Amino acid sequence: MMPMGGADPAESPANEQSESVAHIVPDPVKMAELRPQIMDALATVYDPEIPVNITELGLIYDVLVDAEAKVGIRMTLTAPACPAAQILPGEVRDKAAKVPGVTEAKVEVVWDPPWTKERMSEAAKLQLGLF
Repeated sequence: MMPMGGADPAESPANEQSESVAHIVPDPVKMAELRPQIMDALATVYDPEIPVNITELGLIYDVLVDAEAKVGIRMTLTAPACPAAQILPGEVRDKAAKVPGVTEAKVEVVWDPPWTKERMSEAAKLQLGLF
């Protein structure tokens, strides 16, 4: 089944920047210490076409931090052919890597589950007039 927009996710430009984060085993202490700061940093990343940050849009699926403070972020985009696919994963990686204490950051762009408007926060829906 083709995703929204008819583009094949495997051919998406985002996959060029995507790295598997499956090897990151979450450490409860490092997760508690760094995850809130990472989420705050990611909230400063905006989709260039939508005036809402990517955390409010529901594009961040998972933030993992291991015992060595290596960070793995699973995220998606609103559509495989999204023009922001060229820049958002790199910006997410860079923002996470700049959080004090983080030793490395990787971003994996995933398409399952597919992004839908239901993933957006109530604030994002209100801001975009989706009520």
